[in-house]
Amino acid sequence: MKLIILDRDGVINHDSDAFIKSPEEWVPIKGSLEAIARLNQAGYRVVVATNQSGIARGLFDMPTLTAIHQKMHDAAQHVGAEIDAIFFCPHAADDNCDCRKPKAGMFHDIGKRFDISLRGGVATVGDSLRDLQAGFIAGCAPYLVLTGKGEKTREKGGLPPGTLVYPNLAAVVDFLLKKPVELSV
Repeated sequence: MKLIILDRDGVINHDSDAFIKSPEEWVPIKGSLEAIARLNQAGYRVVVATNQSGIARGLFDMPTLTAIHQKMHDAAQHVGAEIDAIFFCPHAADDNCDCRKPKAGMFHDIGKRFDISLRGGVATVGDSLRDLQAGFIAGCAPYLVLTGKGEKTREKGGLPPGTLVYPNLAAVVDFLLKKPVELSV
């Protein structure tokens, strides 16, 4: 099985320093949903792993998060894309949970849910250092996109070893789908 793990805000949709608090505020980045459709057509299962501390902060509730994710699913399906699952952390940074990125708890849960080792072959795409750190700790290959907070993340440095940098999700997908297939003997 081919699997890819995407952050949501700043990778699939435009980010906001004030959080995405309603379905109306969720606006896809141009080409991101079509990139997911191309991944699906190439046999990838697409999973979203997203910190959503706005819940712990009282900025929005679970029904609102569900409505935001339903809008994302509907928009994806409109262009022939399928998001297989969404994993999210509703906790604040000071809750010290295992699921909040940069910790790898969500990634380990994804590996268990899909019965796949994340080591070596699973790509993770994010726009922040914590996205990449969580994926790297879990064994994923990290990809930084320059959308969302990506430019600032690149400028700050300290990226996990082997991080590849691309302008957006569509460019990451172009790279992944043109990557030569390794044959095992």
